Amino acid sequence: MHIETFPVGRLQCNCSIVVDPATKHAIVIDPGGDYEKIRDRLDALGAHVSAIVHTHTHIDHVGATAPLQRSTGASAKIHEGDRFLYEMLPIQAATIGVQVPEVCEMEGDLKDDLVISAGSIRLRVMHTPGHTPGSVTFVLDDEKLAFTGDTLFRRGIGRTDLWGGDTDLIFRSLRERVLGLEDDVKVVAGHGPSTTIGDERRANPFLRRSLG
Repeated sequence: MHIETFPVGRLQCNCSIVVDPATKHAIVIDPGGDYEKIRDRLDALGAHVSAIVHTHTHIDHVGATAPLQRSTGASAKIHEGDRFLYEMLPIQAATIGVQVPEVCEMEGDLKDDLVISAGSIRLRVMHTPGHTPGSVTFVLDDEKLAFTGDTLFRRGIGRTDLWGGDTDLIFRSLRERVLGLEDDVKVVAGHGPSTTIGDERRANPFLRRSLG
């Protein structure tokens, strides 16, 4: 499996591309901006996008979705719990002082335990609300890899003071879902460096409450 992650957009959201080398089918996770950069990487890999998926629908994670969907014809997917945030893109844009991105049709079918397939890729959806109502974590079980979005960061967790955020719920998601993964699972966070479940269990100060 070919997997690469790079920051995009003004807020440096981590966009990930997962490619099956045999078929060149790909899944793009969180195309938050810099469409041309994402397109260039896909072209360099010879990848054909089967699905565009989002850990949540804050503006910095969906900014390049529409042009990517238009150029690839791939479905774009969110958890239905975050649809209201996508409909609030003008308000989100005004809040951080950026231009409103182009919008597209989002399928709200990212349900818990759904498996998204592309070639040999099997990307499992784990609903982890709290940062937003529809936040999800994507897990590649065979690769021992989790894309946690803004639910879990290296030595941090997602903020809960924005629309629909819930502090008790994010700690529940961390305790009952994310920290149920094995310690050697690599974590690709929504922003910043990667980590592992074990490292965060041992050293993330915010998880003391979640584990208490």
